[in-house]
Amino acid sequence: MSFSLYGIGVSRGIAIGRAHLISHTSFEVAHYEIPPARVDAEIARFDAALAVVRDELQNLSKNAPASAAPEFGAFVNLHLMILNDPMLALTPRELIARQQCNAEWALKQQMDSLLEEFERIEDSYLRERGADVTQVVERVLKALLGQPVSMPKAQARAKDVILVARDLSPADVIVFRHQAFAGFITDLGGATSHTAILARSMNIASVVALHHAWELVREDEMLIVDGTQGAVIVNPDKSILAEYRLKQDQWDIERQRLRRLRTTKAQTLCGVPIDLQANIESPDEVDEVQQSGATGIGLYRSEFLFLGRADLPDEDEQFEAYRGVAEALKPHPVTIRTLDLGADKALNGQTASGPNPALGLRAIRYCLAEPPLFNTQLRAILRASAFGKVHLLLPMLSSFTELNQSLDMIEAAKQQLRDEKIAFDDHIAVGGMVEVPAAALSLPAFVERLDFLSIGTNDLIQYTLAIDRTDDSVAYLYNPLHPAVLWLVAHTIRTANRAKIPVAVCGEMAGDVNLTRLLLGFGLTQFSMHPAQLPAVKQRVLQTGLAHARNAARRILSAQDPDKIQLLLERLNA
Repeated sequence: MSFSLYGIGVSRGIAIGRAHLISHTSFEVAHYEIPPARVDAEIARFDAALAVVRDELQNLSKNAPASAAPEFGAFVNLHLMILNDPMLALTPRELIARQQCNAEWALKQQMDSLLEEFERIEDSYLRERGADVTQVVERVLKALLGQPVSMPKAQARAKDVILVARDLSPADVIVFRHQAFAGFITDLGGATSHTAILARSMNIASVVALHHAWELVREDEMLIVDGTQGAVIVNPDKSILAEYRLKQDQWDIERQRLRRLRTTKAQTLCGVPIDLQANIESPDEVDEVQQSGATGIGLYRSEFLFLGRADLPDEDEQFEAYRGVAEALKPHPVTIRTLDLGADKALNGQTASGPNPALGLRAIRYCLAEPPLFNTQLRAILRASAFGKVHLLLPMLSSFTELNQSLDMIEAAKQQLRDEKIAFDDHIAVGGMVEVPAAALSLPAFVERLDFLSIGTNDLIQYTLAIDRTDDSVAYLYNPLHPAVLWLVAHTIRTANRAKIPVAVCGEMAGDVNLTRLLLGFGLTQFSMHPAQLPAVKQRVLQTGLAHARNAARRILSAQDPDKIQLLLERLNA
């Protein structure tokens, strides 16, 4: 019987293959009493299981394949931090001694307690970190039960295997990647889960949050995974299968054809040059940026240098990372965003404080509250500016006071370097991110003191609509085409153009080819996106006439009905 399932597509593409169900340890563990004389031995058994998993994770980190995404090391380190945290490494020992229970039961009790705490966190990204706790506990349980700690091997025909699981950890994905599987689907997970992030970086077609796929799909059934539409077709008939094989071939051909545009200059039909830059999270992504044909890095998310580790990178470590990217991209610009910590990115594995972390101490607020941390990063960025065209970007500005305080700290760091006779670019460009409505509505004050603007549409949409796009229950309301969002984006671009300062869009809207002409019509001439998205956006730029795009953009801006906006956009892209 053929049927379809729908979830969240987290990595585009089409995968066709046979289902391979991944069976994980059941959390319905046995509960039995341990005689007092055997309590110490039971604690030792628990410690031994921790040691097995610790060795496994350390080996994964050391032996990660060269093809592994840069984020993989951070993910494994995070799992090691969770494993070594006293809440997981020590509390179950106390439960074993106090309750005289078996180690599996003590570990399961502590996991349930920790997950209850995660469920009370409002921020969805942080809630999803509970999945990391579950994955670590699962590995320890396997060790306690004497089960293999490595993932089971898929069939020899791995290239047409679709993994089906309740959930997959990033480590699981890496292990299976040796077998070149075609794609995966999971019942759990979200758009910002670590596994989803890794899947995107690997270009593995995948769909998550399917809820019941592991129960409904049987081993060896034929599956079609449409990562673009978030759909899974089980046991497709011959006509559907033929249709998707054709789509798959067309997808592959299109990607190969777009790669040929790497050296083509991005400009509209009327000859207006368009600057297409790339977003990165790690220096390891520089090769991908260069292969994409990007004309610089429009967003270097520097906080990923700080995540997934127990210590903080010092000034020299940061300087070397920034300098390496600046030198590799020279003479193209590299825009380094200062730390965007808090909310969805916690330092040293700690959870963010406050009842609503997304509205609390995060990004520039966090940096201003931690002057030594901020000063160290500013010095490192300034030092790197002597080795390439470095720009400095301040995230989540919402008030003129924050801007002034930030500029004062930048000037203080400059003076320190002058006093120490350390070289830097005294005229380094300083920009601000427009991510909250307050910034978009206060632009005249910002453009007077900033050298450029960058619109972070991901946060701008969420803060404007009060919608968390990673929350399944309200994700359908997350809409970049909402009239209020479009007005704020267009208003920011117009204001910057009138002030004659550069403005870029660096959120997901920049990489959405369906919105390229609309943004061009708003007056945007600089985009920054994931390197993999750049060829398709460049092709759309080459096919666009600005006069038509501007007229269509005006009509779309004046419309309030969502259906009319969608219809006008379809006509613009026809």
